[in-house]
Amino acid sequence: MGLVVGLGGIAAVFVVRALTPVLGPWSLPNRVQDLLTLSISVIIESLPFVILGIVLSILVQVWVPDRWIMRILPRNAFLRRAMISFLGIFLPVCECGNVPLARGLIVKGFTVSESMTFLLAAPIVNPITILTTGQAFGFDSWIFAARLVGGFVIANVIGWLFSKHPDQDSLLTDRFAAECRLPDPHEHDQTRWQKSVELFTRESGVIMPALFIGSLIAGLVQVAVPRSLLLSLGSNPLWSILAMMALAFVISVCSNVDSFFILPFASTFMPGSIAVFLVFGPIIDIKMLALMRTTFRAKVLVQLTVIVGLLSALIGLVVNYFA
Repeated sequence: MGLVVGLGGIAAVFVVRALTPVLGPWSLPNRVQDLLTLSISVIIESLPFVILGIVLSILVQVWVPDRWIMRILPRNAFLRRAMISFLGIFLPVCECGNVPLARGLIVKGFTVSESMTFLLAAPIVNPITILTTGQAFGFDSWIFAARLVGGFVIANVIGWLFSKHPDQDSLLTDRFAAECRLPDPHEHDQTRWQKSVELFTRESGVIMPALFIGSLIAGLVQVAVPRSLLLSLGSNPLWSILAMMALAFVISVCSNVDSFFILPFASTFMPGSIAVFLVFGPIIDIKMLALMRTTFRAKVLVQLTVIVGLLSALIGLVVNYFA
């Protein structure tokens, strides 16, 4: 259903925009035309990377054996979490799919804090996000560096803090252990190709609606919000950071797409606030909190939100000071 809504919405935007010039006197208002143009530009830039991310996700989940993960990790806790942060390079799944992956890592023997490190770092430290961020803002920009370094640091700080908890299993919901260990009833009935098709449909059904809705909202904000308000808000070092943090939380755009989503705002908002959007959003947003609630207790999610928010704001202030 989600895939139909997403693809249908994207197709509708293209069709309406294509028909606008031939409507003559019944043509759409200029603001609506601008909205469609801005939305289409975001879709065109991001859609190939979204599809590539889904394909790579399927490749890793279905076709690549995962037993080697535990063997290559060092025994030192700090180095182990640091290496886990880079697993997103080999498991390039949008944050939508990182929660079930993190649950699977716990089943394979990871501690809760180690799975958290992967869960928070993977949406940012993965090849698709790195590529899209570099293409959107430049591989030598402060925004690019702040996102990668910030995502790595935040994930490892969170992992270190929760590793100090005396009973890490108490951070999980009561039903998680039983649920994540239940075998898939179709696991042995499906071929790899059937699993790949099912995963592609499922991932697309989650990501395509987010791309469609996010693109429309990006265009809507640019068209509907007065330019003077954006300029006054975006030029303030603190308010611009808080505004972008709130926007990232509400919009819940996939990390494979968010660089192109926020790119139109780069000329209005300070670099630090853009960096905050790109760091905070993939870790904490409405969609991610709902997914993480299936695994972690509500109290843990509140703690995560506060810590990630404070660290993200600090990163944004540092970028604003030096950039």
